[in-house]
Amino acid sequence: MGRNFAERSLETELMDTESVGVEDYGVCLKDLATVNTLTLTHGPILKWLDHATRDLGPGQRVTVLDVGYGYGDLLRRIHAWSLRRGRALDLIGVDLNPMSEPIARAATPPDVPIEYRTGNVFDFAPERPIDFVISSQTTHHLSDQELAVFVRWMERVAARGWFIADLHRHAIPFYGFSLLSRLARWHRFVQHDGPVSIARSFRREDWERILLTAGLEPGEAEIRWHFPFRLCVSRLR
Repeated sequence: MGRNFAERSLETELMDTESVGVEDYGVCLKDLATVNTLTLTHGPILKWLDHATRDLGPGQRVTVLDVGYGYGDLLRRIHAWSLRRGRALDLIGVDLNPMSEPIARAATPPDVPIEYRTGNVFDFAPERPIDFVISSQTTHHLSDQELAVFVRWMERVAARGWFIADLHRHAIPFYGFSLLSRLARWHRFVQHDGPVSIARSFRREDWERILLTAGLEPGEAEIRWHFPFRLCVSRLR
């Protein structure tokens, strides 16, 4: 009997339940960064940021907060993009797992100014205004109710806008990633959790329901599909 993708799966991921050492976890995050590169994960966020910051004046700085930064690869990509575009960005990351911070710091060149922090984002009290909040491949770890709370939090914190990049729940990426991860011999967490992440992820109607629960009117946030099988939600003020 085939898997049913009609509803979000409640299956848990090993990353959320199994305790491992920092070295083992670092291998997992590095493999996930490779997955992000191969599957063009960061493209939608970079494109959105390019649009969202196009009217900034010369030298005008904005602060970008990444929720659930993991290996830090998205923040490093944003830093490289900002140098090419001449955009002045202050980059901050918050991640719940305390092992992410030393791993991300070690993978980041010392001349790349990214501020990595550890903690629950709902307890995060920024010392300066946050212009943009972004989150990539993190929201599928949350329940619909937790996501509505997260959207409301971003509405309060992000002065200029926010962007969620995540997966589209569909049979093609589910079975395709299962095969790819085994062939590539990625970390066992990646092999197990990748398909689970897809099964836990979203369809448009899921996001429409979550946004309504969070108090947003239809059309206030944009839901857009991106290749390959990414479903992203964004809001610009």
